[in-house]
Amino acid sequence: MTISMTRRGVALLAASVALLIATPVLAQNSIKFGYAISRTGPNVGGAAVTTIPNYDLWVKEVNAAGGLKIGDKRLPIEVVHYDDRSNAEEAVRAIERLINQDKVDFILPPWGTGLNLAVGPVLNKAGYPHLAATAVTDRAPELAKRWPNSFWMLGASSDAARTLVELLVKLRSEGKIGDTVAMVSVADGFGIDLSAAARPALTQAKFKLAYDKTYPVGTQDLAPIVNEAKALNPDVFIAFSYPPDTLGITEQSRIAGFNPKVFYTGVGTAFPLYKQRFGANADGVLGIGGWSGDSPAIKDYLARHKAANDGKEPDRWASAVTYASLQMLQQSIERVGKVDRAAVIKELQTGTFDTVIGQVKLQNNMPTRYWWVGQWQNGEFYGVAPTANDGAKAVAVPKPGWKAP
Repeated sequence: MTISMTRRGVALLAASVALLIATPVLAQNSIKFGYAISRTGPNVGGAAVTTIPNYDLWVKEVNAAGGLKIGDKRLPIEVVHYDDRSNAEEAVRAIERLINQDKVDFILPPWGTGLNLAVGPVLNKAGYPHLAATAVTDRAPELAKRWPNSFWMLGASSDAARTLVELLVKLRSEGKIGDTVAMVSVADGFGIDLSAAARPALTQAKFKLAYDKTYPVGTQDLAPIVNEAKALNPDVFIAFSYPPDTLGITEQSRIAGFNPKVFYTGVGTAFPLYKQRFGANADGVLGIGGWSGDSPAIKDYLARHKAANDGKEPDRWASAVTYASLQMLQQSIERVGKVDRAAVIKELQTGTFDTVIGQVKLQNNMPTRYWWVGQWQNGEFYGVAPTANDGAKAVAVPKPGWKAP
């Protein structure tokens, strides 16, 4: 009798344990996503245009459809988010909090190269997919190997620099520009990486780098930099800048009458704010990014983004890439059919995805097609390089003169 009762007890205990193990899965009625994003500090301009509206749009659209399809049912998305204050240490703390305290199922990335590099080790150690949709770094191929959970959606800075220099070589061969280049860069991940890649590319192409200046993040007075560059009368001006600097450099150049044949600025050139701020003066300005503005998928995305964000437009570079990365994550989760982060990472590595930027299949955790140079033309920021990309517009050089505001 004692043996019989013991066996029964063991069976009951085993059944109870099995029930306890299964209960969280059976009882799960939502998928919890978390992210840390810059709602204050110098990164807020980029995050507020490129990242936050796309996270909001995607969550809204998925939940309106009933949620993510997990097996034979749909589960709505629940969101937990924190302000990383544009600070690497704060971003890391927030990500650790999401993992250890909030125990979110998936984590969306922060804005910007520097913060994605900062949180990368934490996400890798915890086994979370890391779709870095706003980071440009020459370390991307190396990091994709070191952190196989990470996906570098904007590519490597050497590719960005090489594509820009190839375009400059083409313009020079056509007799549209000369050899003299002035370059400035922000002293943060993006500016450091892009300028480091551009220097040897320009030298190899036999351009004369007459001015090469780095400035701290958050620099307010950009007039000295613009005036120093203007004094050298370069054919080409390149600024690997963040959004506040991009606006400030453009405004100071207009005030100073600095109007080189090629005027190229960094992050923020593709923002709708750039067009709103400078109006007709935006025409002819080159910058990083671009998109296929005449694509039906992009036009549909633009309309949905505006409808969900009180008429506010996305930027013409990383916004669409960010949304595409969310589509890829969604399709991966739904194909796996459960909250299995390792399986989702594997699907991201090997799958093919239909997105607003076209069909995407990653190679070594990176896309194979990018827009590296765009230009404002008649109110739209079109991709102009690589010139072999479908939908690439012909670049218009020289830049028109500045008009009175």
